[in-house]
Amino acid sequence: MAIISDIVTKQREFYLTNRTRDVRFRVEQLKLLKQNIIKYESRIIEALNTDLHKSQFEAFTTEIGMVLSELTFMINHVKKYARPTKVKTPIHQFPAKSIIYHEPFGTVLIMSPWNYPVNLTLTPLVGAIAGGNTAVIKPSAYSASVSATIAELIKDTFEPEYVTVIQGGRAENQDLLKQHFDLIFFTGSPAVGKEVMAAAAANLTPVVLELGGKSPAIIDDSADMDLAAKRLMWGKTVNAGQTCVAPDYVFVSRRNAEVFLKKCIEQLHVLYPSQNGGEPDYSGMTHIINDKHYKRLENLLKHSPIYYGGECDASQRMIKPTLIYPAAESDEIMQSEIFGPILPVMVYDDMDEVAEFVCSRPRPLALYLFAEDKDVINRIMNNVPFGGGCVNDTIVHLASDTLPFGGIGNSGMGRYHGKASFDCFTCDKSVLNKSTKMDLPMRYPPYTEQSLNLVKKFLK
Repeated sequence: MAIISDIVTKQREFYLTNRTRDVRFRVEQLKLLKQNIIKYESRIIEALNTDLHKSQFEAFTTEIGMVLSELTFMINHVKKYARPTKVKTPIHQFPAKSIIYHEPFGTVLIMSPWNYPVNLTLTPLVGAIAGGNTAVIKPSAYSASVSATIAELIKDTFEPEYVTVIQGGRAENQDLLKQHFDLIFFTGSPAVGKEVMAAAAANLTPVVLELGGKSPAIIDDSADMDLAAKRLMWGKTVNAGQTCVAPDYVFVSRRNAEVFLKKCIEQLHVLYPSQNGGEPDYSGMTHIINDKHYKRLENLLKHSPIYYGGECDASQRMIKPTLIYPAAESDEIMQSEIFGPILPVMVYDDMDEVAEFVCSRPRPLALYLFAEDKDVINRIMNNVPFGGGCVNDTIVHLASDTLPFGGIGNSGMGRYHGKASFDCFTCDKSVLNKSTKMDLPMRYPPYTEQSLNLVKKFLK
């Protein structure tokens, strides 16, 4: 492997040739990436199974399929997005034209996590390519098989001075963060996000941080309880709960708590039918990524009131879906993001309690409200801050090309997906193209009272 500083230098030199500014070049590269992802599909699925025991269905729907969808969208729209945008010129600038040019950042660094190692590596890359940048990709060392497969895919698709992959662990991460990039796009935990932001500050490098946090789900009494239980159990067990937007805890009214819990158990039997008429069969569910995270989750269970589930299999790093009830704010499991198939259930007596609780904590990446009462929906949507979310569903908002995805505060900064991905990897260069046919004398000294009065008429 070449020295990282040399790789960045070569990428910057390639960027300065202006090839990436050509929109036709960008479209060609997006099409080539799509073609090779399809070519590598079976190898990617195999690697995801090796690292995470992901099923073929989850591997395609939550990883490969979402990248292909983003590629299709961008291939169809990037020519329009890249065109300079004409905007209205204020009368006091007459005669002139106002134009916004969508400038690539240059050479960007994409640092991706292990939980969705394909989706969260290649979806940002789509935006980087569409924006006209060169890119260095650093996938997670925890998902080693996927990282190696992505490295081969990228090597088979692009020249290294355009897009390349750096594999490795903490040492490589630290070396990369010492380099001067024009933008850093990081997906991971808030703790590491702070380290990335601190390192970027040394070079005043802009950052996009896609983080996580404790995303709440709220069950109003007007909700369809069966559907709420079904969609919450699905959202909590997809990827074994190792999802940055997984519902992290649930609020349900005291009067409906037992009903809701029983419906959750019923839905787990439907979603994971038994092979022998007994307990649900979770053998096809994704496993916990490594021993470190498995032991962390196992320890949380030891200190929590388990209502249902709780069984663990260290040999497979398998934790069965678990309901924690009654959960309290002071519980250890409520102090940080769970990132596993464990769901604390808290009770409330009044919806205002719920809004106050969520607003008093770091702003979550997602929020899920289950309700039919429009007043409740409006109250929560208009008064509770969060990055994005759903009404009467979980997680699926991030699969929309028309909804920018990202956090706020502790859960991140910056947005991507669809057009937001193009905007994320470009900066607006504003230009006032002034006519030379007229030159108003009142802008120049010596200034007079008459000139001032005339200016006031334009600007007030």
